[in-house]
Amino acid sequence: MDLGIPLVRRTTDTSARPDTTRLVDRFGRIATDLRVSLIDKCNLRCTYCMPAEGLPWLKRAELLDTDEMNRLIRIAVEELGVTTVRFTGGEPLLRQDLVDIIAATAALPSRPKTSLTTNGINLGGFAEPLMRAGLNRVNVSLDTLDRDVFKQLTRRDRLDDVLTGLAAAKEMRMEPVKVNAVLMRGINDHEAGDLLRFCIERGYQLRFIEQMPLDAQHEWDCSQMITAEEILDRLRREFTLAPDVAERGSAPAERWLVDGGPATVGVIASVTRPFCAACDRTRLTADGQLRSCLFSTTETDLRGPMRAGAEDAELMRLWQETMWAKAAGHGMDSGEFAQPSRPMSAIGG
Repeated sequence: MDLGIPLVRRTTDTSARPDTTRLVDRFGRIATDLRVSLIDKCNLRCTYCMPAEGLPWLKRAELLDTDEMNRLIRIAVEELGVTTVRFTGGEPLLRQDLVDIIAATAALPSRPKTSLTTNGINLGGFAEPLMRAGLNRVNVSLDTLDRDVFKQLTRRDRLDDVLTGLAAAKEMRMEPVKVNAVLMRGINDHEAGDLLRFCIERGYQLRFIEQMPLDAQHEWDCSQMITAEEILDRLRREFTLAPDVAERGSAPAERWLVDGGPATVGVIASVTRPFCAACDRTRLTADGQLRSCLFSTTETDLRGPMRAGAEDAELMRLWQETMWAKAAGHGMDSGEFAQPSRPMSAIGG
């Protein structure tokens, strides 16, 4: 696959970096979308993410506290040009100060757009507080509508809670309410059409995501992955799909009009149709590590300098240098690709 720009090894040389506070890199991209992992814990045990017994979770002292998290988000928005903030996990609804962090972010003078990626289990009880705190919208993970398959995939019998959470988000008008689905061969790949009908009938926006090599077990197998083309082939058996002519920009999903529209379906093909050349994301983990890419094998520590008394200017410099060194692409198409040591639950979606 062609990323459109050559892969370059990370460098710390910033002599050619333009004189700007924005999060630019060497390939002309500007990071304006901050993904914040608030916690690494999760209350599901999805088979493609982690083992049944869970993982060694971060200790409380390792996590950024409320003030530290708010400070870094403020720096990103008010000083570095971030315009959208998405809160992820693990499962972010397990973080006790989640509503306070969202409220602080929404109260920033620049008022970034805010969203939340969740498994939906606790969303029914949180939808109204989140809306009142200023959350704009939600993404909910839902891979199946079959209770038995849900139990098989997540090792938990919580499908009804997820469906309740989706309905609550819709009622609170946190729109568009997006549904993220991963199809797995021989498990739920026959449900593509059912998931799309379910979402269209309820006014949700469905996004299929290719399974990525971010599992804790490091058992990801490309040959077992349902590709974007396979997803579209399955959908075309039941629907008429036409490319959405709307400008995609840096959005990760290719969008398709369903049966002439206005309903759409998206496919996020991180593996087979990478969109690295248009990436505008920067990532902060729950323990204060900065990542320039979902698949980064290196991180920049912000927690340590911050707790040692670093001024905002120093944290900005570290952030700017990290993004300047961002690689052109994740490199899955090359022999140099290495799966990150951290799993998705610790990096954030």
